[in-house]
Amino acid sequence: MKRLVLLFAALAFGSVAFAQTIGLSVSTLNNPFFVSLQEGAQAAADEAGAQLITVDAQDDVSKQLSDIEDLITQGVDVIVINPTDSAAVVTAVRNANSAGIPVITVDRDAEGGDVAYHIASDNVAGGSMAGEYLCELIGGEGMVVELEGIPGASATNDRGSGFNQYMAENCADAQIVARQTANFNRAEGLSVMENILQAQAQIDGLFAHNDEMALGALQAIEGSGRDIVVIGFDATPDAVQAVEECRMAATVAQQPDLMGQMSVEQALEIAAGAELPAETEYLPVDLQLVTGDCQ
Repeated sequence: MKRLVLLFAALAFGSVAFAQTIGLSVSTLNNPFFVSLQEGAQAAADEAGAQLITVDAQDDVSKQLSDIEDLITQGVDVIVINPTDSAAVVTAVRNANSAGIPVITVDRDAEGGDVAYHIASDNVAGGSMAGEYLCELIGGEGMVVELEGIPGASATNDRGSGFNQYMAENCADAQIVARQTANFNRAEGLSVMENILQAQAQIDGLFAHNDEMALGALQAIEGSGRDIVVIGFDATPDAVQAVEECRMAATVAQQPDLMGQMSVEQALEIAAGAELPAETEYLPVDLQLVTGDCQ
């Protein structure tokens, strides 16, 4: 009987250890950036003794909506969403709202629904930062390629907006000769850039909305033997190494692990009863440009 009592007590204690449960829906874990984001979130949950349930949408809008519906059914306290598509995710956000579950978005925002906090870098500023450095490196003129991320993702919209606005206003003698999506994917970055290289006799610079596409494009460029300035975004380990080796010119550094950490910490405050803001509150994460000693 004593052993049974101890067993029940242990079980009860275990349930208390995970009194707060946070759901995390990630766009894809097939990308080092989002792996770092998830690891930062998990570390924060572990430190707080909370449970983190991570679901991987695999860059599939329908799967993400289904994943979030599962988190709602499980009755998590707060849902943190890294949207695959900022417009499509609105349905899931509103479903969570209807279930009384607060929502936080991270890295990419949602275009509707009630979101308590949005935790991200200033992607518009990052795109502008990339444009400024690219313009400097090509001497203010030349032919430029832009590889875009997943259509509809806020990171795609914002990074592209910042880059193109800077180029139009401050680098008018440069011409964007190709602008195509490679869906934030390295393999697509390679294949898309191979096609662009065949179509464009002169290319002086390339800005890719993330490092995975930049690295894929870099592979195509190196295979062609052409000399093209390449700038990425995210500062993944492979990209930073490429910058240090003078194969890439630069990458815009975010802090995905800190994004994940901040998301869970904010979610735990909400779960503990913190008052929600009346409108979405933006919590910024600092950016910086990572360059090498190659010039």
